[in-house]
Amino acid sequence: MTVNDTAGDGMDRELTLMAVHAHPDDEVMGTGGVFAKYAAEGVRTVLVTCTNGEQGDGPGGVKPGEPGHDDAAVAERRLAELRESVGHLGIGHLELLGYRDSGMVGWEGNGHPDAFANVPVESAAARLAELMERYRPQVIVTYDENGNYGHPDHIQAHRIAVAAAEMTGIPDKLYYVAVPRERIREMFEFLRSSGMAPDDFELPDDFGTPEELVTSVVDVSAYVENKLKALQAHASQGENIPMLQMPPEAQHRAFSHEFFTRKTSRVDAPDHEDDLFAGLRD
Repeated sequence: MTVNDTAGDGMDRELTLMAVHAHPDDEVMGTGGVFAKYAAEGVRTVLVTCTNGEQGDGPGGVKPGEPGHDDAAVAERRLAELRESVGHLGIGHLELLGYRDSGMVGWEGNGHPDAFANVPVESAAARLAELMERYRPQVIVTYDENGNYGHPDHIQAHRIAVAAAEMTGIPDKLYYVAVPRERIREMFEFLRSSGMAPDDFELPDDFGTPEELVTSVVDVSAYVENKLKALQAHASQGENIPMLQMPPEAQHRAFSHEFFTRKTSRVDAPDHEDDLFAGLRD
């Protein structure tokens, strides 16, 4: 794994996928499959992780603010887990911005002056823009405006990715990870029918992405095992990853396709596509 590559320009530009994520482990759920798939196809893959994950669980599940939680030790372990995950997904280039994890909405960590969510957008975006200049990715993937579920760091990652893309003008296509509502409902129906979810559990009406906004569905079924191994690499956060407790059939259902909303494109591509590089290949 290297972080020192320099991309070419024009016709010599190497096909490159860059995903901008907030924390160690975020790379797996929505983009682990496309990372593994495109890496296997020879596409250059770049993961930018914005924070070190300090607000994750410590040994024994100790939460931030509880006795025994050591931010520095948690960050060190989570970054080691991230590097293992990167190996399972075939990611060629890992870039760490090194910002402090802000924690979930309402956590004490939200107010820390060094928290990623409190960093001026233009400052963090400038650092990300430097990476875009280095790798010159045609495709950028990040979260939607709400960070997919409202996490402050996910929202900040969205903001800096959009700002850096606009600042550099480099990406040809910008995508948001999507969580299709209908697919989520189908999954919970399957879990209920299998006795793995309570009958009275209901998803919030505003959870996930409306089907009409999903433009791109990538079949990554050949890489489900890669995703599972990558997720298992984040063992310190295991109790926060319910997918690991699901039976194999449910895991395969959940992991076999990845979904995206194409926000911008400077190339001709179909309204509904199965390849994030549609319109960019020879």
